[in-house]
Amino acid sequence: MITGLLSLLFSCGGDDDICESGEGTPRMKVSFLNFESGKERTLDSLYVAVDYGSGKVQLGGQAKITSRIIPLRVDDAPYTDIYFRVTNKGKESKVRVNYTTRSIYVSPGCGIKKTYESLNAVLDPATVIPVRSIENGQNFIENEEKTNLFLLF
Repeated sequence: MITGLLSLLFSCGGDDDICESGEGTPRMKVSFLNFESGKERTLDSLYVAVDYGSGKVQLGGQAKITSRIIPLRVDDAPYTDIYFRVTNKGKESKVRVNYTTRSIYVSPGCGIKKTYESLNAVLDPATVIPVRSIENGQNFIENEEKTNLFLLF
């Protein structure tokens, strides 16, 4: 009986039980630039909301940041709408990120992850405050180290 209990304990904690080594679906990295100079900019605050297909989800605000990691949609939609504000109740800019996705099997614990390719972001021209312009960065997401989108404030 003790041998059975011990084998049960040791068999329940394999490497594939959880996805902890960064093998899950990567998120998009957004960095910030000064509109006039084009140099990296630290924002005093940034609030982000994302429409994952059933309305806006507030991701909250962060202070004194130079970049932000944002999860994209994981359904089969070819785009994600992201909303940026520099104050909690202020005006927001809408950016639509277009892409194609591929599903890749990782492991029993992680399951399937999405990869994003052919990223192309478009700033809604009716919402150019506070984001004044955008520049596309790396046009695919393989990890969260490279910037995929630059917002110019």
